[in-house]
Amino acid sequence: MDFNQENLFGQIEDLQELSFIERPVRRYLKTPEEIERLTVDEELNDIERAVYLLSSGQDVQRTSVVVNLPNLMRQNTSETIRRVVPKIREVLHVAGVEMQLAAAVSFLTILQEELVSIVAYIHSFLPIILANLDHRDTVVSNAWLETLLTVINALPKETIRQEILSPLVSKAQLSQTIQSRLASCKILGKVARKFESHIIKRDILPLVKSLCQDVEYEVRSCMCRQLEFIAQGIGVEQTKSAILPELVELAKDEGSSVRIAAFDTIVNLLVMFDSDDRTQIIFPLVMMFCEKSFKADETILAPLSHQLGKLCHGLSGNLTEEQHSWFLDFYKKFSTLGLQHENGQSDHTTQFYAADMDAKYVSVRQNCAYNLPAMILFVDPKCFYSELYPTFSTLCHDPETLVRRTVATGFHEVIKLLGSGVHIVHKELIALLQDESLEVLDALLDHLPEILRFVITGGDHVGSESKVHIPDLIPALSVAEQRAATSLKWRIHEKLLLTFSCLPQVISSDQIYYKFLPIMFRIMTTNNVLPVQRASARTLCVFVRYNRKQEQRQEICSKLIEQLGQGRSCWNRLRFLDTCENIMDLFSKAFFCKYFFLPVLELSSDPVPNVRIKFCYMLPKLKSALKLPADKYLLQQLELCVRKLLCQEKDKDVTAIVRIITLELDRMEISMESFPKRLQEKDLLDHKKEKEENLLLEMEDMEKRGEIKSMNEKKLLSSFNKDGKKKTKLGRSRSLGGRVAPPKITTDKSAMKLTSAASNSQISTATKNALLSFDGTLQSHSSSSGGPSNLPSCPSRFYSANSNEQKTNWGKAESQILNNMERNVALHG
Repeated sequence: MDFNQENLFGQIEDLQELSFIERPVRRYLKTPEEIERLTVDEELNDIERAVYLLSSGQDVQRTSVVVNLPNLMRQNTSETIRRVVPKIREVLHVAGVEMQLAAAVSFLTILQEELVSIVAYIHSFLPIILANLDHRDTVVSNAWLETLLTVINALPKETIRQEILSPLVSKAQLSQTIQSRLASCKILGKVARKFESHIIKRDILPLVKSLCQDVEYEVRSCMCRQLEFIAQGIGVEQTKSAILPELVELAKDEGSSVRIAAFDTIVNLLVMFDSDDRTQIIFPLVMMFCEKSFKADETILAPLSHQLGKLCHGLSGNLTEEQHSWFLDFYKKFSTLGLQHENGQSDHTTQFYAADMDAKYVSVRQNCAYNLPAMILFVDPKCFYSELYPTFSTLCHDPETLVRRTVATGFHEVIKLLGSGVHIVHKELIALLQDESLEVLDALLDHLPEILRFVITGGDHVGSESKVHIPDLIPALSVAEQRAATSLKWRIHEKLLLTFSCLPQVISSDQIYYKFLPIMFRIMTTNNVLPVQRASARTLCVFVRYNRKQEQRQEICSKLIEQLGQGRSCWNRLRFLDTCENIMDLFSKAFFCKYFFLPVLELSSDPVPNVRIKFCYMLPKLKSALKLPADKYLLQQLELCVRKLLCQEKDKDVTAIVRIITLELDRMEISMESFPKRLQEKDLLDHKKEKEENLLLEMEDMEKRGEIKSMNEKKLLSSFNKDGKKKTKLGRSRSLGGRVAPPKITTDKSAMKLTSAASNSQISTATKNALLSFDGTLQSHSSSSGGPSNLPSCPSRFYSANSNEQKTNWGKAESQILNNMERNVALHG
């Protein structure tokens, strides 16, 4: 920019010109005269003030009285009904839209909160509602109509007959306005649920048939949608004779909105039609309706596709194989509507491009995605791969985000229906996780823990032995996290990280340790969004909680202390305190005190006041984590930190917080280990957590002992072969099984039975390693067996004396930990 003198003076002149067009700013919103008119005598009580404002106040004051009407009813019901309500009735005749809407809401509130008896309501408020139904403003009349429809539920039958149904005969005539006839349709649908079938047939059905044949398509469409409620009131027989003919005629109406209303009503009433009606009337009608939508009327494609799943499911028991195939082909045609395939192929790998990406075609395919679970039931889950899988895959790869998002929303329902055949949709799950749109990922996250558990277990219930491996699952989850991290949608990123807390239930601890823990550390130390940092800290604590290896747990704890608690950045030290709060929620008190209590106390002398403030707020939690007498030293250190803060702290904000927290600490009691019977509920929960942590350690020790014994056994076998014994006499040893099959000894039948039983047993590798106990020597065969003494014999025991008990305890421990893990993740994750 050129800042020469000429340009500078030119800018000054422009500013001077702007100063001449300034306008004086009004300092007050109201003039003295207006303020005087709005002023009310302060000595008036609430009822008198309301009457005065309704009589001579401004519109805004009258509206405020109407809005405050429920409060007046609570204070003095009788005086409000006697003096205020009549004034409101007078004012409403000339009131504006705002006051009318406020009155409709206030009247409805009075009914719902039962501020007056129903008799008093009928006498004081119902006439006002009925009088304003025909208001010239459509918004106002609709508001009063909605109020009346709700009030009808609380009215007695006789009142409905006299005050509502009798005037309805004249309001439903052709001479009345369209607005009046539309209101009559909705009122008829509402009151039909209050009367017996013979009264409906005598008093209501004639009006219904008249409105179904109204000259205005809007009225016919509105009445058609109320036929469902009329049918529920008159029963199955009357529906077949009186309602079904009207629906058939309305389904052929010239107005598309009327035909759509008829189709929706037919689908909703399918349960009320018998098999003959469905086969002879409904199916031909629906078939004609569907074919016409393709050839002549594309406006009904979207409503038709939305109801298609419900329609197919309702008719499935009455269709022939040919009709079944027709509906299925029709659904497949809908699922690709608006798409053009290259080279005429329909495989999902084909690249799609939009020939005419009209909004209605996208809506149709979105509805097809919504109806996927119903269509799976229609074709039978066993036939999913042959009948529906190509269509399902096409919808998962649809070019429109809305379609893929809808598939992701219902993906958990699809895998539940597939059961043991869930492996069919593994590729589609990976594709949705790696979708380019975060909206698709967001929809999938709502049920992702459930999906992963079901997919990993192959459709079976929770159990480590039935887990299957999906090669691309971990990379797909990593890609999803990277895309969420690089976007500006941090809420989706936070949601994804919290969802990752389910991973200990579906993948191994080593996979989490090497693949996902580095991600959590990276986010905690580099991400700038506080909720995302806290979500990663929470999930990292869940990972540590259910890690199966003590060495890895200790390494992670050390890394947290070094990189966060002792980090150079104050933000990292703040995140360390957040992490410690999560650890106190998820772990036992003993675990926290063992690894994190003292590192947290070191932050009491942090150079940054904000860190010290956060530490002060954590002091009550720190004290509650202690147990005496085991944690007596930690209590002394905690008291020393508090004294130091009280005596040496110079920041006034920290000092003020410390003084408040100190008073709270003085009132707290510490748990005593010597009085277990006095344990409170939180202490019982902590005891349960500690027990689970000890079980994990025991399981790890048993697994390690099993591996050592397996290695010793292999060394023993190799040394035995080197000594020149007959190798062929040894049975096959299983890899990592730790068991040696005995030689075949034909003279001892009991030994032969033992050999057969041992070779046929099906025990998991991990369980064997934990349970096998081998004494390291090959005992000689008993002389009483009659076998040759120079042959190596079967060991007297493959398991130690407590092997069965160990196996039972190990299985119970693993089952208990898995169940508790799922429950805790649901509560805290």
